[in-house]
Amino acid sequence: MTFLPRPCEPCDPPGYAVLTLPREIDFCNAAGLLPLIMTAVDHHSVGLRFLVLDLTATRFMDSQGVRLLTEVRHRLHGRARLRVVAAPTGVPSRILELSGLRRDVPVYDSLAEALRPGSGAGGATVSGSPI
Repeated sequence: MTFLPRPCEPCDPPGYAVLTLPREIDFCNAAGLLPLIMTAVDHHSVGLRFLVLDLTATRFMDSQGVRLLTEVRHRLHGRARLRVVAAPTGVPSRILELSGLRRDVPVYDSLAEALRPGSGAGGATVSGSPI
């Protein structure tokens, strides 16, 4: 099992960086993911508007995953906006709901929705919740 986020092939739309996160995010790997995510952000820094973290393959996430997303969000402040993709019935989606992080970070049901230009603007809804 790999614990490294993996940027998509060069098919990332201009202004977006997409990172796929591992199957599990917990105490064992969350601290190590932060510098890897921020390195990817630095690599895409020119023209980066959105960092999309794809949790669709993530089957387990605890409070360390919430802490990781919160830290990424704070470090991005002013550089880019964070978007998260999580299957609506998956554990990460439920954890984001229970922790309240969904109020602060747009969570999309699919990668296609997260990459759609203009999504998340002007009263749009994401996973049934207004953003």
